[in-house]
Amino acid sequence: MSGDSEQVDSALQRTTSELGMPSILVNNVGGVFKSPLLDTNENGWDALYKSNLRHVLLCTQRVVRLLVDSDQPGSVINVTSIEGVRAAPRYAAYAAAKAGVINYTKTAALELATHKIRVNALAPDLTMTEGIMRVPPDGLPPDAGDMIPMRRPGHVDEMAGAAVFLASDMSSYITGQTIHVDGGTQAASGWYNNPQTGEYQLGGADERSTE
Repeated sequence: MSGDSEQVDSALQRTTSELGMPSILVNNVGGVFKSPLLDTNENGWDALYKSNLRHVLLCTQRVVRLLVDSDQPGSVINVTSIEGVRAAPRYAAYAAAKAGVINYTKTAALELATHKIRVNALAPDLTMTEGIMRVPPDGLPPDAGDMIPMRRPGHVDEMAGAAVFLASDMSSYITGQTIHVDGGTQAASGWYNNPQTGEYQLGGADERSTE
């Protein structure tokens, strides 16, 4: 962990020397791999915890300490995932870490509210990032877009727009919240619009079971 701390400290020192003290922090870190529950070992669990949750703590601590010491307001934005609020078979470690980010966001928001520092989170569903676009066509479900109520993946600019909102004074009275930039997935709670029938049904269920 000390090596991670040193890297964060080094990055923050370079940032402050070149750009000045930051007042906005976006914790956009993560990583995922398929790992069924009974096959997950300690190293795999620790790797997903480290990449998805531990760095959120380290980066937040370093930046917020500067803000508190200088009595300056700020905004922290943590990027989590739709998997942080729903079951994710074969991705238990990843989902647990992303759920941790959501609860961490709430707790940090309360601890830092009196310091005029807001903490919020963004939870995307499938978003066409550079990493996703490098995934081979057979690496994603063919109906992935259909499972999203808006019937398409998100775009990085849509995530960026929500981040700008949370970073700006337009959200000056919002803290401890997770905004789902997901095309309606969280609201759907497992329902999706069947492209053949045009009717909503529970995912994977025969349409007759919803009648």
